[in-house]
Amino acid sequence: MPIKIPSGLPARAILDSERIFALEKPEAERQRVRPLKLVILNLMPKKIETETQLLRLISKSPLQVEIDFMKTSTHEATHVSADHLLKFYETLDAFRDNYYDGFVVTGAPVEHMPFEDVDYWDEFKAILDWASTHVFSTMYLCWGAMGALNYRYGVRKIDYPQKIFGVFPQYLQDEYCFLTNGFDEIALQPHSRLAGVNEDDVAASPDLQVLTWGPQSGPGLIATRDFSEVFALGHWEYGKYTLAEEYERDMNKGMTNVPFPVNYFPHDDPKLEPLFSWRAHGNLLWRNWLNWVYQTTPYDLTEVPGLRKEKKLGTDRSIRHEPGSPRKDGFAPFAHDGYGVIEG
Repeated sequence: MPIKIPSGLPARAILDSERIFALEKPEAERQRVRPLKLVILNLMPKKIETETQLLRLISKSPLQVEIDFMKTSTHEATHVSADHLLKFYETLDAFRDNYYDGFVVTGAPVEHMPFEDVDYWDEFKAILDWASTHVFSTMYLCWGAMGALNYRYGVRKIDYPQKIFGVFPQYLQDEYCFLTNGFDEIALQPHSRLAGVNEDDVAASPDLQVLTWGPQSGPGLIATRDFSEVFALGHWEYGKYTLAEEYERDMNKGMTNVPFPVNYFPHDDPKLEPLFSWRAHGNLLWRNWLNWVYQTTPYDLTEVPGLRKEKKLGTDRSIRHEPGSPRKDGFAPFAHDGYGVIEG
């Protein structure tokens, strides 16, 4: 089934070229089904690039999904035209009376800053408060995940002395978890961040569970017990060349502390094509999430506040997991392979 996007969205041409089926609003409204309703809070500077990355993943579901886009009012984007924002984006005020099956909150290049120093932090918290009563399930990415974990569950952010940058192995913690159903025991996940989360805080929260964990990158995927909130610390939505473009951008700025992206270029040679090694798990996660939302969301979305208040939102899982490899024999995966890609 197609995704349903606003008429004229620039990402449409890219999706068409990749043979991804997308319907604009007039076409979609002729189909007699109730689509899943998603809203995306896009905090990334390059709005169109992020829109395209997310729509690629959402399109892999067999469900029709209707997309709206949200922006903050307290921060003025500088990497996209004002016309694009005016045409396709609305602030929280336009959504206050709307209910959604799903909400996506992107990352933002502010993970090095204290939360309180981010100019839209108060608005971010207000948006999360709105989502807590108007959205069935939320997917947070990178800084969005760190901010939400801090605000909603008191999980502290940990600043790193050097950026974690590249593609890192993540060990599956529960092969029967709905969100990671079908994952290999080791999944590769891109990371590009200067901070992480305090793992002791995560473990101390009875509401949270770690679904994937890596020895270098720490938790890669965290979720609440009822899956009403999902936190991806890495970037499964990244395209094949996103890390390369970030690396080239920082090098061109003359920055001297730019780490080389690990496990990305074959033989660590940036002249070679990077290896797109995380695409399958990215597609699978998003397909699983949308499938879970579809199977458990109420047909009448105005029931969401009552279900959340009664703690009947989705499926409760009481199993707790300690971070670590699913193997029992101390195997350290892929110390080095002949292709010169994976070190972990």
